[in-house]
Amino acid sequence: MNFLQFGVWGAYLTSMGSYLAASGLASYIGMFYAMQGVVSLFMPAIVGIIADRWVPAQRLLGVCHLLAATFMGSAGYYALQMGEGGTVWTLFALYTLSVAFYMPTIALSNSVAYSILESRGEDTVAAFPPIRVWGTVGFIFSMLACDFLGYQHSALQFIQSAVLGAILGLYCFSLPECPTAESHGRRGLAEALGVKAFALFKQRRMALFFIFSMLLGVSLQITNGFANPFISAFKDIPEYASTFGANHANALISLSQISETLCILLIPFFLKRFGIKYVMLIAMLAWVLRFALFGLGNPGGGVWMFILSMIVYGIAFDFFNISGSLYVNEQTDDSIRSSAQGLFMIMTNGVGATIGTLMAQAVVNRFVYTQTDGLQQIAGWQTSWLIFAAYSLVVAILFAILFKNRYAQK
Repeated sequence: MNFLQFGVWGAYLTSMGSYLAASGLASYIGMFYAMQGVVSLFMPAIVGIIADRWVPAQRLLGVCHLLAATFMGSAGYYALQMGEGGTVWTLFALYTLSVAFYMPTIALSNSVAYSILESRGEDTVAAFPPIRVWGTVGFIFSMLACDFLGYQHSALQFIQSAVLGAILGLYCFSLPECPTAESHGRRGLAEALGVKAFALFKQRRMALFFIFSMLLGVSLQITNGFANPFISAFKDIPEYASTFGANHANALISLSQISETLCILLIPFFLKRFGIKYVMLIAMLAWVLRFALFGLGNPGGGVWMFILSMIVYGIAFDFFNISGSLYVNEQTDDSIRSSAQGLFMIMTNGVGATIGTLMAQAVVNRFVYTQTDGLQQIAGWQTSWLIFAAYSLVVAILFAILFKNRYAQK
């Protein structure tokens, strides 16, 4: 289940930007990626309540995947057929409906896994991580399949995603029953949306944490949307046209997911040794390196900078997302813990990621897509990455000065 769950996403998440750029829709990349953040503000909560009260989670998971696959397949078919008479807004509408049903499945698949493991008497803390790793494996496998099948610049990546989603949707109906919660265990809409947790903003320490979570969340989707079209753009430069990286950007980017898998294992040690402030500061500085190395590297003699950028991504992503979630869990009591986790997700993957992709699009439009010459576009890309690095550095400096709390994992 986890292999397919993230394989669906990996089929297009890192390569959709290249398809849009190749189709003359480069100025819409940020809008497409921002929509994932927009639907994440409310759809996971709504679907979670439905699963909690009325529909067994494994069935709802299957329905959501089948609907997401239907709309994604329709988007792919439309994109392949639209030609000059088509409109980006029809494609965007179909894509939006697909991600609206897909994004809630990320949390829902976790709930299904927990329910099944608990029903069999398993320790979820010990049993789930090795299962969840297969999600990252599925994401990497799907990325590489998209790359080597030649779908990076084609709408066929949407078809690939739809096929995997349809298989998973049907498979979900064969999973063990996940009973709906008893009435005393149900969560209301306010709790599911994280509304109750907004009271935490009265505490300066937690207010700063959530604000900086949002500011750091700005960086989350930038490379997903723009790394592939940036690296692929080197194909237009004779010096780099035949390099592996320029022709197989997804394969190069897949090193980021491999790094992410390995860096998860470092978190307990770093949290215990340094505390949340320094772990998150390390993540912020890793984002500076992630962007700066993109701005300075190339797929030829500077490919080592790209590779190093992929390696530090694991630290940038895991040290922020997972450590931040653990910090929220430690600093809140049972009455608002679920709401606080929901608020953390809203601030990072919702508000932060949405703002980040739209702002990144504006920067790229200004420095890259106003240029027609290949070398000038590459120079514009490099300027854009250095701007993103400067932003991350400013956030890191402000965080180091303003955030005083020190947290060590128990």
